[in-house]
Amino acid sequence: MLDTGNTGFMLLATSLVMLMTPGLAFFYGGLVGRKNVLAIMIQSFVSMGWTSVIWYTCGYSLCFSGKGAIIGNLNLAFLSGVKPTDLMPGNNIPLFVFIAYQMMFAIITPALITGAFANRVRFPAYLAFLTAWLFFVYFPAVHMIWGGGILQEWGVLDFAGGIVVHAVAGMAALASVFFVGTRKLKEPLPHSIPLVALGTGLLWFGWYGFNAGSEVKVDSITAMAFINTDTAASFAAITWLIIAWVLEKKPKFVGLLTGSIAGLATITPAAGYVSVGTAALIGVISGIVCYFAVSMKNKLGWDDALDVWGVHGVGGILGVICLGLFASTEINPAGANGLFNGDSSFFMKEIVAVVGFSIYAFIFSYIALFCINWFTPVRTTEKEEIDGLDSTLHGEEAYI
Repeated sequence: MLDTGNTGFMLLATSLVMLMTPGLAFFYGGLVGRKNVLAIMIQSFVSMGWTSVIWYTCGYSLCFSGKGAIIGNLNLAFLSGVKPTDLMPGNNIPLFVFIAYQMMFAIITPALITGAFANRVRFPAYLAFLTAWLFFVYFPAVHMIWGGGILQEWGVLDFAGGIVVHAVAGMAALASVFFVGTRKLKEPLPHSIPLVALGTGLLWFGWYGFNAGSEVKVDSITAMAFINTDTAASFAAITWLIIAWVLEKKPKFVGLLTGSIAGLATITPAAGYVSVGTAALIGVISGIVCYFAVSMKNKLGWDDALDVWGVHGVGGILGVICLGLFASTEINPAGANGLFNGDSSFFMKEIVAVVGFSIYAFIFSYIALFCINWFTPVRTTEKEEIDGLDSTLHGEEAYI
């Protein structure tokens, strides 16, 4: 029988996660220079359209059909056989609601990567990369960890996407930075801190659907994931602000905003498996580790323009490590006990999964860009970069 409460909540959660992609567009749009705002925003918005098309045709089927494999089959391609009356067992929401919810995750994950190669990648190459990356990185990750694949059967947990979303996107971002190289023209960044703040607010707001919605029903774990999300983000934001204030001598707004995103990314895999106190600790750890990861990136000269690796990649990997350390069945009986609660085997499973997928995402992303470059240039010309991609690639300007 249809559970209207769970259904209503999941429709709301789906809408919140959808809102995160425009939020990401605003966040990235504010961080780049004035001549490249539209070029990076369209990379998020086009994923909303193109990824949805792929999801309907075969993406959902490849993620959530079949058992015990690396990738699903095509039995549910074009949502074949799915009826409006079909319900998910255990929470009794329409299967179409779950399909839509997971589609929103598929939309935002590759869009996260775009901040790394801001101002340097041509639009056709990005579309090709987006498509290949979904099929060869995101869909296998979802199936293996959430869709009944081999890692889920092995006992790997990832509440809302530390591996599936943030670790793989962050490592793909780093690979893209190494492939495309540094920018010829580094504009003063960010060009609009209010836009960055607006994007952060939308992302933070949407993250409640991202994490709490991953329980796929309303219960005590849903509430735990909700408050853990806010707690980690808040502690990470303040931690980042304090470190920057001490080391850079000023309390910087962008630092506060960036710290909150780092905290959100880090708590994501553990949100439904740890206590509120642990979420606060994870937030502090995230603020420290991600701040110094970004500092290290800058010293090494890696031109990850918008710190995707340092925030999402490092944050996602750190969150999975924390899950392996702090998870407790006293918090979530359906979860596992981490290393500090007596289960070293679960900790090792989490490490193997996150390290393995991170390495794979990095290698595949680099090879994919190399292959795409044979068919269409990946990197913009020096003139296009200097003139700005808004006008040279898209024939439009954000500001007149």
